[in-house]
Amino acid sequence: MDAPSPMSVPSPRRFFGDTLVIASHNRGKVGEIADLLRTHVPNFRSAAELGLAEPEETGASFAANAELKARAAAAGGIIALADDSGLSVSALGGRPGIHSARWGGPGRDFLVAMTRVNEALGTAPDRSAAFVCALSLAWPDGHCETVEGRITGTLVWPPRGDHGFGYDPIFVPDGHHLTFGELPPATKHAISHRADAFRQLVARCFGRP
Repeated sequence: MDAPSPMSVPSPRRFFGDTLVIASHNRGKVGEIADLLRTHVPNFRSAAELGLAEPEETGASFAANAELKARAAAAGGIIALADDSGLSVSALGGRPGIHSARWGGPGRDFLVAMTRVNEALGTAPDRSAAFVCALSLAWPDGHCETVEGRITGTLVWPPRGDHGFGYDPIFVPDGHHLTFGELPPATKHAISHRADAFRQLVARCFGRP
C-alpha cells in the first residue's frame, strides 16, 4: 500500500506593488520600517498620514496584535504592514511584553515606562531581557504573512543615549557595551529584533521566489 502523501504547505504570498501602508502612528517606528524596506518598496504611507484610527490591541501575543493592526489598515484597499514589538524581561516573567507601551501611561511616556521597569526589577541580579518584534503583512482580502524576530540583551540604569525610541536607552544587546540609544542607527538597524524579523519577511514576501 502506498504511503500517504504529505500535506502540502501553502507557498507564502509575495508582495507586488509600489505602495505600502505602515500601520503605525509612531513616527520613529514608521521611519525605521521605511528604511528597512526602502530597496523593495518605492512608496510608503503611514496610518497617521491616511487618518486611519489605531485599533484596540486585544491580541494575546505580539503576532496576534500585529495581524490585527495590519488587517485594519489594509481594509482601506492597500497592502499594509504592521509590527507589534516590546520588551520581555526575564525577572518580570516576560513583562511588560505586549503591554510595553502601556507601561508609559496614557501619554505613552517611555521615560515613565523605563522607570517602572527599573523599579519593578529592584535589586534583582538577573537583568536579562529580549526585544521581540512580530511583523504582519496584510492584503485587503484579509490574508496575512507573519514572522517574529528577537534580540537578547541586558538592562542598564540610568538610560543612556538619545538615538532610537521606546526602551532603547536601557537595553544593551548581547555582544555590545552600548545601549540601543547610544549605538549609531545603522548599527542598531543591522542587529535589532526588527531587523531579524525583516530579514525573515523579505525572504518570505519580498525576495525572489
